[in-house]
This record gives sequence, structure tokens and C-alpha cells, in this order.
Amino acid sequence: MRLAVLISGGGTTLVNFLRQIEAGTLKAEVPLVISSSAKVRGVERAREAGLRCEVVTRKACGSTEAFSERIFELCREADVDLVTLAGFLCLVQVPDDFRNRVVNIHPSLIPAFCGAGFYGHHVHEAVLARGARVSGCTVHLVDNEYDHGPIIVQRTVPVLDSDDPDTLAARVFETECEAYPEALRLLASGQLQVDGNRVRQSKFPT
Repeated sequence: MRLAVLISGGGTTLVNFLRQIEAGTLKAEVPLVISSSAKVRGVERAREAGLRCEVVTRKACGSTEAFSERIFELCREADVDLVTLAGFLCLVQVPDDFRNRVVNIHPSLIPAFCGAGFYGHHVHEAVLARGARVSGCTVHLVDNEYDHGPIIVQRTVPVLDSDDPDTLAARVFETECEAYPEALRLLASGQLQVDGNRVRQSKFPT
């Protein structure tokens, strides 16, 4: 798989992908990283790893449409198979040729604690404020809404009485490191079929 990895922050999910690739547990390569900001650690990490990293800002593009067009233009040029949102905080409009080829991970069990404004520590703070007993992560295909689209993989973690947003975030991220590569492997296997808002897994690759 040729992956484009879209980031807006520290690039920890990108680092996880690279470690999994090096370990042989994810058969992929990353020909392109796109960051929505030039001033984040993820850009440094991508370039330190020798990866092509392009900065595309929503402000410079002027509109969501132009922003999305530029991102997917770069993805076409890099001939990527999948576009992975890895802590990418901007809304994108998915063009027809990338339908069911854009994947996101969210640090909660969608449809709980998701949508506009729910990202990073805001999610974990909301989980704790609500008194939820479980949380987790969700990997899903991307449509043109925040944290929407068919779900591929979900993993749960307990919420402990002693938790604060940092400890809960760390526990959830541990599951993200397993769930995201698992979802990518399933997509690469050809065993997944999208049926409306559901993703079904066939017994044999198609």
C-alpha cells in the first residue's frame, strides 16, 4: 500500500505507521505526508525520516473546496492507494476517485464524543465530564462530515476513577496504535465491502 499521511500536530500516528512498516507488521510505504501547518513537530518528524512532506494550509487555499483540491492533487501525483488522516484537524471534501479510500481515526467510540470541536484532549475531557465507564478509538472511512462514514474497527478501554485527560489519552492511544494498522491491513486484503453505512468483512479476499 502507498499511503498519504495527513497530519496537523505531532505526527505520533505517522511514527507508529513507520515503526509498524519497519517491523514488517504493516506492508506499506509512505510516499507523501501533508501537514495543515508548517509549525508542528510532525513536519520535522516526517523530514527526519526522509519523507516528502508538503504543507497545505486552509488559510492559504481560501476555501474548503480549494484546500481539498490541492490535497488530493498531491495525492494523485504521488500515486497513493489510501489517504490516512492521522490527527488531521481540517475538514476535507473527498472527490469521487478517492471515495472509500480515505481513512480516519478518532479517539472515542463513534457516535459518542465526536463531530466538530471534538478532537484531542477535548474528547477525553468530555468523556471524563460525562462519567463514561468506557472509551476507545474508532477507525472509519471518511465522507464529507466530521467523524462520519462507515466504521471499520473499534477498540475499547476502561475509564478509571483515577484518570485525568492525559492518562486516558495515553491509554486510548495505545489502542490506536493497534487499531489503525489493523484497519489498513483489512482494507489492503480486499475482504471489506461497504454496504451503506456498514463495512462488512467477507471470508475470502475478492
